[in-house]
Amino acid sequence: MKSYFTYFVFIFSLMLFGCKDEGTNIDGIAIPDSNISYQAHIQPIFDAKCNSSGCHDDATHQAGLSLTSWQKATSDFSIIFPGNPEASRLVLSIEGRSPYPMPPPGRYPLTQNQINAIRTWVKEGAKNN
Repeated sequence: MKSYFTYFVFIFSLMLFGCKDEGTNIDGIAIPDSNISYQAHIQPIFDAKCNSSGCHDDATHQAGLSLTSWQKATSDFSIIFPGNPEASRLVLSIEGRSPYPMPPPGRYPLTQNQINAIRTWVKEGAKNN
């Protein structure tokens, strides 16, 4: 009986304290349909939904991925393939078309506008602009 309680407390603690999502205020920001700016549109999404959660920051870099800068985000063409969102694992994951959907269940999901923005940014060449 005690082991079930300990297990429950452990899982609950992980869910509550393991990854903070402090960036939900970004959800109301409209992002244009084209000419996506990495600095103005994409990095704020990564900071709010991916880095501040303690998952894809420089210290944790879950799955070997840090999204704290353009250089780190675009260092692996299998993650972000400039010009080809269909070959980009990041796009497939945030669209739920990967065995590893992101963000994982229990975390605040990206809005459709944020997903579209990342897809368009990749399609437009994943520029550091």
